[in-house]
Amino acid sequence: MMRLKDCYKPEDFRALAKRRLPSPIFHYIDGGAEDEITLHRNTASFDSVDLVPGVLTGVDSVDQSVNVLGQRLEMPLFFAPTALQRLFHHEGETAVARAAEQFGTMYSVSTLATRSIEELAAASKAPSLFQVYVHKDPALTSDLIRRCRGSGVSALALTVDTIVAGNRERDYVTGMTTPPKLTPRSLVNFALRPDWTLNYLFRERFDLPNISKFIQAGSSARTSVIDYIDTQLKRSIDWDDAAAMIEEWGGPFAIKGVMSVADARRCVDIGASAIMLSNHGGRQLDGGRAPFDQLDAVMDEVGGEIEVIVDGGIRRGTHVMKALAKGATACSGGRMYLYALGAAGFAGVERAMSLLKSEIERDMLLMGCSRLSDLDLSCIAGRG
Repeated sequence: MMRLKDCYKPEDFRALAKRRLPSPIFHYIDGGAEDEITLHRNTASFDSVDLVPGVLTGVDSVDQSVNVLGQRLEMPLFFAPTALQRLFHHEGETAVARAAEQFGTMYSVSTLATRSIEELAAASKAPSLFQVYVHKDPALTSDLIRRCRGSGVSALALTVDTIVAGNRERDYVTGMTTPPKLTPRSLVNFALRPDWTLNYLFRERFDLPNISKFIQAGSSARTSVIDYIDTQLKRSIDWDDAAAMIEEWGGPFAIKGVMSVADARRCVDIGASAIMLSNHGGRQLDGGRAPFDQLDAVMDEVGGEIEVIVDGGIRRGTHVMKALAKGATACSGGRMYLYALGAAGFAGVERAMSLLKSEIERDMLLMGCSRLSDLDLSCIAGRG
C-alpha cells in the first residue's frame, strides 16, 4: 500500500489523494471542463520544446530567488489560488500557508477559501496573494480589499476568466456541492473514506469565511461552486472595472486569466503589475490555448514591460525551466500541491514542494545555470 514516503512524482500524490478522498472531492480537484482537452494540454504543452544544457560553466551552486509582485521569493514557483481547501484536508489553507513560509515562496488565498484572510495572515509570515472577483455587490469586493490591506496581504490578483462557470461535467456526475451533502447515492463513497468523513463531520463547521457574512452561498447553504459563480459574480466586467480595482488597491496587482496578446497589452496600459497567463487549470473554456503555448506571443508583445507568470500545467522542475527560458518571471500552479494536500495535509504539501525545489536546483545545475537569469531562449529548442 502506497504511503507518503513512497511519493516521488506528481502521479504518486494524485494516486494517494484518490485513495483517501471521496469521489466527488477527488474529481473536483482532478477534473476540467467538458472533454478536458485543455486540462491535459496544459501539461503536455511543455513537451513541445526540449532543454539545451550548457556545460563546463563552472557552476557549483545555484540561486533560485526571484522578485515577483514586489516580493523576493526563494524559488520561482508559488502556490496559485484554489478554493475550498478544507474539503481536501482538514488543515486546508493553513497547511499551504505554512509550507510557503518554510520554502520561502508565496501562497495565494481564494475568495472562496475555507480560512479567512486574517486567520491565514496570523498563521504564516510568507508573502500572500489574494484572489478576488468583481462581485455583483460592490460592497463585498471593497470589503475584501479593505481586509486584505488590514491584514498585510502582499498583492491582489483579479480573476477575469470566470464570468460564467465552465461546463465541469465530472462535478455533475459526482454531485459535488459545497459543503458536501450525504445522500443515498454518495453515502457509500463517504463511508469508504472514514478518515476523511470523520474529520469532516466532527471538526469545525465548513464555512467560506471571506464571504459568509454577505451572501447565503458563503454560509452553511448547500450550493455548488458553479452556482456561486453564476449567481454572485458580475458577468459584465470590463477593463474599467479592472482599472478601478487597481486604483482602489494601490499595490502590486496581477490580472489572472489573460491569454490573448491584445489583452496582455491592455494589462500594461491600465497599470497592472503582472499577468497570470492562465486558463483556470482547464476548468473553464475547453479547447482554449495552453499558457505555455501562448507564452512566446505574449512575451513578444509585452516582455520587459510587465511581469508574466505562467499558471497551469506545472508538474516538474523542468516545466519551470522551460517557462523561464521563454521569458516568464515565475510560475504558479494548483494541482501540483492540491493532490499532495489531499493525500496528507501539510506533510504532503511539504514533501511535494521539497521535491520540486530539489528538482529545480538539480535542473539548474544540469543546465549549467547558477542564476535564473541565465535561462534564455538559447536554453530551449522546439521539436518542430
